[in-house]
Parts: sequence; structure tokens; C-alpha cells
Amino acid sequence: MTDTPLNIIFAGTPEFAAEHLKALIGSRHKVIAVYSQPDRPAGRGKKLTASPVKEVALEHNIPVYQPLNFKSDEAKAELAALNADLMVVVAYGLILPKVVLDTPRLGCINVHASILPRWRGAAPIQRAIEAGDTETGVTIMQMDVGLDTGDMLIKAFCPILATDTGGILHDRLLNIGTPALLEALDQIQSGQTKPIKQDDALSNYAPKLSKEEAALNWKLPAVELERKVRAFNPFPVAHTKPAGSGDDARIRVWAAKAMDKPTDEPPGTIIGITTYGLSVACQSGQLILEKLQLPGKKPMGVTEILLGHPDLFKRGDKLEIPT
Repeated sequence: MTDTPLNIIFAGTPEFAAEHLKALIGSRHKVIAVYSQPDRPAGRGKKLTASPVKEVALEHNIPVYQPLNFKSDEAKAELAALNADLMVVVAYGLILPKVVLDTPRLGCINVHASILPRWRGAAPIQRAIEAGDTETGVTIMQMDVGLDTGDMLIKAFCPILATDTGGILHDRLLNIGTPALLEALDQIQSGQTKPIKQDDALSNYAPKLSKEEAALNWKLPAVELERKVRAFNPFPVAHTKPAGSGDDARIRVWAAKAMDKPTDEPPGTIIGITTYGLSVACQSGQLILEKLQLPGKKPMGVTEILLGHPDLFKRGDKLEIPT
């Protein structure tokens, strides 16, 4: 294997990508440029905010490029002028056209947060939890023009535990993603990759998360709702509200547990109030709401909420079923 470091362009945007950029910066390879999504308004003041990847790049004096896309000749020429060996793409947020994929000498590779082809798309971590998968991982993939359809170079596996949230699993995948990326670079540099084609018949689409789908539908089984609560923590966070109330009464649900205990009450009915939580009737079983966030308040355990608001919830109260 040659010891000559690879000249790498890194393309990514969120925290998951930023951690991989840090690993590359700390490796023997050279990150010569970073591509990231344009700064976006964020926070209460809607102030233009740099992505986590851009912040890391600036800390290390690495040139940053933020094109809206690669349709212009200027953006393509700018990329070609970097004369990179390889582009590493991690949650960049743009689908790269063939002209971009073909520009670096060794093409583009992607760090994908699932074991392909199980979950392709924007939210593989959350969709795996939501679906009840017991295992996931990271795939290092040689990119092609499809959506996460390229040949697989390396897979690193990890279990999904019954208590995992989207945030916890995100962090666990980071721990296996960065070494898998560095291993892939070694294989590419030495010409010893062993690409494996994906079986399209085994693929599922993992669409981007939305706040609307985070509304808990009490007509579903409790076990499915419990998985949604975990999958959507810390974003977009599952929520519910008293039946007939407006969106300003929305209650965010940060933690819940499914109980396989039948009830004759209609779905969405509060059927028990204890120091452990609120028991809500589901299509089958009960969901125990353990940690809630009332409007304008911080997340709190149900016990703490009941101490301050003993009459806030009553047996027989109805929670809204989204249409």
C-alpha cells in the first residue's frame, strides 16, 4: 500500500457528518476542501447559522464551498479545479449528479447510517427503530447516480436495543462509522476494495421526518407508538394533545413504555394516572407516558408534573386521534 495521503473533498452538513470530518482531519489523509449546505436561519431569532460541518472546517482553516447545487458551470469548474483524489459524502443533503461523481479521480464514497439495502433515504436511523429492527449499522458505499444504490465497500453492524432512541443510536453509529470510513480509505488507496452490489428487492425507503407524522395515533398498537416515541427523540419528538384543543396545547412525549394489557376503553382515553405515568388506551395494549413537555415548559417526568398540576389530567380524559 502506498503511503501517499489521499487529497479528499468532504461534503456533509449535520453533526453526524461533522464527526466524520473530524476523523478525516485527524487521519493521515488531507482534507483539501469542504462542501456544506448554505447557512440557514435557526433559533428563535432566525439568525443565519453555519452547519456543524462548516464550523469544523473553519476551525481547521479548510476552504468551504456552499453551492445551492451543481447545475452551474462555475460550480462544476470550481470542483474540478480542486483536483481531488476522492470525495467523501456524509449526509450532505444534495443528490450529486454524474458529472460530480466522476470528477474526483477515485470517485465519491458515502457513509450511510444503515446496513444497505435495508433503508435508503434521508432518515435511516429513525426508520429502523420505528420499524422494530433489532440490528442496523453503517455502510461505506461507492456512490452512483441512484439514491443510496451504489456498490457496498464495508459494512459495520450494531444492535438496536429496546431502549434506544434516535439520538442514542445516532451516537452509537458514529462510533462505528468513523473507523469504517478510515478502513475504506485504506482499501481504496491500496486498490483492494471488494465492492458488493445491492439487492434492490430488499430495499426500503426511509423518508425525511416531519412534525406532522410525529402526532401519536392512538388507533395504533401500543408497541408501535412506543417505537415511534423512541425513534423521534430528539427530533421531531412525538406529540399529542387533549381532544378538541388547538395546536398551542400540544404535549411533547419524550419517553413512554408499551404495556401488553387489554382495555375496553376507546383509543386515546386516559385510563390510569400513577406516579409512573399516564396510561392511555391504544388499539391494542396501553402506552404509559413517562416524560412529557407541556407547552412552554421543559421536559419533565410525569410525577414532577403531577406535583405542580395535580388536576391537569383525569381518568376518562380523551387525547386527540389525528386524522
